Amino acid sequence: MNRETEEDDDELDGIQHELTEPGPLLDETGQLEQVGWARQPLLDCNLEQARFYPLRFLQRFRIKRWDYYGITTPQHFYSFTLADLGYAGMVFAYAIDLTSGDYHEETLTLPPGRDVVLPRNSADGISLYNGERAHLMFATRAGERRLAVTWPDFGGRSLRAEVQLRLPPEHESMTIVIPIRGKRFYYNRKVNCMPATGWVAVGDSREELNPDTCLGNLDWGRGVWEYNSFWLWASASGFLPGGRRVGLNLGYGFGDNSAATENALILDGRIHKLGHVEFKYDTRYFLLPWEMRSPDGRVDLEFAPFKERVARTNMAVLASEVHQLFGRYHGRVFADDGETVELDGQIGFAEEHHARW
Repeated sequence: MNRETEEDDDELDGIQHELTEPGPLLDETGQLEQVGWARQPLLDCNLEQARFYPLRFLQRFRIKRWDYYGITTPQHFYSFTLADLGYAGMVFAYAIDLTSGDYHEETLTLPPGRDVVLPRNSADGISLYNGERAHLMFATRAGERRLAVTWPDFGGRSLRAEVQLRLPPEHESMTIVIPIRGKRFYYNRKVNCMPATGWVAVGDSREELNPDTCLGNLDWGRGVWEYNSFWLWASASGFLPGGRRVGLNLGYGFGDNSAATENALILDGRIHKLGHVEFKYDTRYFLLPWEMRSPDGRVDLEFAPFKERVARTNMAVLASEVHQLFGRYHGRVFADDGETVELDGQIGFAEEHHARW
């Protein structure tokens, strides 16, 4: 069937409220102090103030936290993730050959909260899992992020990586804070187009990362969702003719987006804020082209997938199904100053995600 997203009239008229003042994420009653979007992570993620169950000890099982990194190179897409989903911890990595379609993924599902360390905020700290089957460490330092990965048995081969992602203070990110029913909320930071150096090795094949051709992205998420959730996410980090870095972050799904969406065009590290974007695609065959357009005309894109990644989890209280498509973006997006940005085959991804968590 074709799925076509539609927005309420009130949401289409959303003011796209920009946050500019630092402060706590939650007040003493568990309500969001501010709602909207920001160019930098201004709010302290004080999850200890969450108040959505009368029995406080149950709340930790409903709080979700993750750090998801992606690396786009001319040949591959690599991804490394550490997550604490309340009911369980998850560690996973995958590598996709963008030419041949060769793909492998490994996932570790851990007892609740065990061994996965995630920092309070996105601007500093260390994310870590150090187990017998894998070691992943994401360290935030001044002006950069360092990723160290060792996965000895990655489908019969080893996966190793030492990656540095440049993130100077002036590089803007798409940060959003939105409410969800019942004192639930979503605090998310998406960073696109971080120049990458270092290397990634799968088995005997080692790829050196050049910042002129290789870019990283981060999806840093914290919050409390409804038990049954659904969302769409589209992203790209690439280059325009002439070498300018260009990125996309588009989304649709859960929560109240009347104050802001997470939609943005990123040019050379600067956010160009977009309003609502409508998605149209075929859920019977995700590899058919997707359409992404905005009612105000600033986004007019076709996404042509060439590879589908399917990830399923089915536990007693935790289940998810992700269809992540890798493909090429064609079309145009208008920047804040009216510049027409033409996309002509930039590689990125789009996904549909259903979660019971």
